Amino acid sequence: MSAVLDDLRPTTTPVQRAHRRSARFIRWLRKIHLYVGLWGAALGLLFGATGLLMNHRAILKIPVEKAVQKTAMLKLPDGSVRPFDKPEDMAQWLQAELQFDNRLQSRIKTDAPKRVIWADREVEQPARWTFIWQSPARAVNAEYFVGNRFVKVETQDATPLGTLMRLHTASGVSAVWVLLSDTIAGALMVLSITGLLLWSRLHPVKLSAVATGVGALAGSVWFLWSAV
Repeated sequence: MSAVLDDLRPTTTPVQRAHRRSARFIRWLRKIHLYVGLWGAALGLLFGATGLLMNHRAILKIPVEKAVQKTAMLKLPDGSVRPFDKPEDMAQWLQAELQFDNRLQSRIKTDAPKRVIWADREVEQPARWTFIWQSPARAVNAEYFVGNRFVKVETQDATPLGTLMRLHTASGVSAVWVLLSDTIAGALMVLSITGLLLWSRLHPVKLSAVATGVGALAGSVWFLWSAV
């Protein structure tokens, strides 16, 4: 009797089994596309809106910095003409003198002495130290020519919209924000790949078209990168 039932039980062909596997894979892709899209929706809207504003900030005259820009000339501590032997020592003094937040992202740039053309004359320019502290809401720049008795300090405070734009460009942000931005970039890549696969429905002809398009795009990007 069991043998008869086995004979009556429907059998699946290799084509049907492949079709079922393809259907399961497409359902899995849809879930990934959905949840990744939900994750990237909020920050994706932020990055998209600020990117659009940045593209048209000159035409729209968007105020990204507050009208007040403070510039000061700070006198070096009493002592020798050059009280600081290293730019790092001056950076610590500036942070203490101006009470900067130590969490601000900092960068130090040094330029060696060089000959420059000024007013049709060749003059000797002394070494220059440049200090930059940044946060999403504030930027502080300091410039010092070695041998001078003063340091030029300039501060710029961003408007709320300017702060969003600085977040868009990751200016003065922490490593946590950088990693968070990387997840949004990865989410966009995943959405693109899963979207193409869902469009093709794993059909060989459409998959070939997708591969050709992606290959052409990658080749164009490589060509443009090489030409720069």
